[in-house]
Amino acid sequence: MTNDCGFSKDNDWFRYRAGAILVRDGKMLFVRSMYGGYYYMVGGGVHIWETSAECVERETFEETGARCKAERVAIICENIFRGKDGAIDKKNCHVLEFYYLMSVPDDAVFNEKNDDGEELVWVPVEDIPNADIRPAFLRERLAGVFAGEPLMHVINREAADN
Repeated sequence: MTNDCGFSKDNDWFRYRAGAILVRDGKMLFVRSMYGGYYYMVGGGVHIWETSAECVERETFEETGARCKAERVAIICENIFRGKDGAIDKKNCHVLEFYYLMSVPDDAVFNEKNDDGEELVWVPVEDIPNADIRPAFLRERLAGVFAGEPLMHVINREAADN
C-alpha cells in the first residue's frame, strides 16, 4: 500500500479505492476472496497522483489481463466496517469507494486468477441478489446500475461486531 491513498494508525485503517463493474454476456466478474469464499469487485487502491478512473483501468488490467475502459462512476460509497481476516482483521475500516461501469471489448480475454492468485468468477446477473458479495449493499444496488440509474451515493455502515 506504499503508493495507495490511505493510511493506518493504531487500529484504524482508511483507503481510497476504485472498483470495476465488468459485465459480459449477462454475467458480472468478481474476485472470490481467499478469506471465506465471498465475492468482491475487481479493483484496488488509488495511487498518489492517479485519478479513480485511471486506477480502475490499471487495476482491471493488473488483476484480469484485460484492457477495459472506465465509462462512468455508477456508485460512490462511504464504506465503514470492522475488518475481517487478512491485513485488516479486527481493524476499524473506512473506505471511500468509486465503482465504475466499465466497457468490456468483445475480444477481451480474462485471466482465471487475479494477481494475488484469487479466482476470478463470472456470476450471472440474476444470481447477484443471492450471492455472498461484499460489501453486501451491492447485491441490491447493482440492479439499479444495470438498469441505467444515475450516480448513487451510498453510506454503508456495518455493525461493529460484524
